[in-house]
Amino acid sequence: MPYWVCFDGRLAVELILPDWPAPQRVRACSTTRLGGVSAGVYASLNLGDHVGDDPAHVARNRALLGESLGLAAAPIWLRQVHGCKILAADAPSLERTGDGALATSAGAVCVVMTADCLPLLICDDLGTRVAAVHAGWRGLADGVIESAVAAMGIAAERLLVWLGPAIGPDAFEVREDVRARFLAQDSAATAAFRPRGDRWLADLAGLARLRLARLGVRRIYGGGICTFSQPRRFFSYRRDGVSGRMASLIWLAPDTHASQTL
Repeated sequence: MPYWVCFDGRLAVELILPDWPAPQRVRACSTTRLGGVSAGVYASLNLGDHVGDDPAHVARNRALLGESLGLAAAPIWLRQVHGCKILAADAPSLERTGDGALATSAGAVCVVMTADCLPLLICDDLGTRVAAVHAGWRGLADGVIESAVAAMGIAAERLLVWLGPAIGPDAFEVREDVRARFLAQDSAATAAFRPRGDRWLADLAGLARLRLARLGVRRIYGGGICTFSQPRRFFSYRRDGVSGRMASLIWLAPDTHASQTL
């Protein structure tokens, strides 16, 4: 998994670059918790403005991220509600409540925040549109992936999907009612659950892969980074209770012949 670090004075914003064969004009990354100015449980690159951190620190962290990536426009920061609504990142609107963003024009940055939930980054094989999706177990069960694939408006076999850092299958414990909900929708989901006492360990990325495969998406990458088990590098709400947020971003570069590196 390639990591890329951008230095700003004494600060180093650490990013994860997706390991996928996306078209050249597609730019994508996920942040870690390293490289910002927040302190305490939010140290240091907390990008969430709804978790109790100092608003000035969050604003500085978001600015650092934008400067590090050389973004021409600020990302569309969503108010995520564990739902299925996908918003247009490149259309003028005051609506910001949703769990995914899609863009078809260069420079519009789609972003979702996570701290255990699964971020999905999506593009088509010609690099004409991109999307970022926030998928916790509720969103997965309710159909957020199905909503995102439909919003792309392109045949599923032409899509590429990267699964970003999320709580891993050895740490994500759920009750029987959660498992039953997934199995009622797809009996194949039984492979994504392992018993632990009177509860179950759930494979969030595995459930996402099942959903994508049922839709006809075959090119699926990533999904092997656990937020819960790496406290130095990642925020985790399940692990810490009070936690910052990472971000996963995707956008289209204006120059179709640009280098694949950020």
